[in-house]
Amino acid sequence: MAAKRVGEEPAYILHRYDWSESSLILEVFTRHRGRVALLAKGVKRHTSNFRPVLLALQPLKVTYTLSGDGNADIHVLKGAEGAGGHIMPMGNNLLTGMYLNELLMRLLARDDPYAYLFDVYGAVVKLLATQQEEVIEPVLRAFELILLRELGLLPSLELETQTLQALEPRKAYVLVAEMGLRPALESDRGSLTGQQWGRLHQALQQGDAAYPATVRACAVVASALKPQLRHLLQYHCGSPMLRTRQLLMDLQTL
Repeated sequence: MAAKRVGEEPAYILHRYDWSESSLILEVFTRHRGRVALLAKGVKRHTSNFRPVLLALQPLKVTYTLSGDGNADIHVLKGAEGAGGHIMPMGNNLLTGMYLNELLMRLLARDDPYAYLFDVYGAVVKLLATQQEEVIEPVLRAFELILLRELGLLPSLELETQTLQALEPRKAYVLVAEMGLRPALESDRGSLTGQQWGRLHQALQQGDAAYPATVRACAVVASALKPQLRHLLQYHCGSPMLRTRQLLMDLQTL
């Protein structure tokens, strides 16, 4: 039986690891097929045409054959080319890109497509290459919210989770992994008013315009939102701590 072929699939490389002296396994986020693992044979050889193309944080088009009945864990890369790339992010923006990739590696199941999340990821990666850090923070918070929403891991942002009561516009609430939204305590790191949570909720309901709408809604609350989303994401990622987060913490103590 001839192997089925997937041609020119939009993709980004999330991670790579050695398979043999000359080959790599690539963990790839594709638009139509989600996260897939591809065997890149001979790619470590200096003569490989793939070698300069297979870079993280760069848009690609990949062609591969489905192994066996198409349900095997690892497929075989047959072709790869750049798809209108940009300069590589530098400094903290590069670490942010690695953080995004680690989130997707930890949270996305294989062969489960998320086309809208793919498009948002591509938009964020492009900004990482061209914008300053202060511009990136609300963009990153918006990505985290959309990621959680797309995976069904984001509690309702218009109700107090335990009571199912509507949020009071001027009252402060925090997002807690085990409890959803609850009234804020003095000891909590960051909180948003019910009105602010409501604006985030409305932005996330904007269909194809959810990403820019959520970036705008995050612009004024990004710093307060950061510890809450990081806690929620780490909860769903499980142990150990995200490596990129640990790296950033270590760098801040130097």
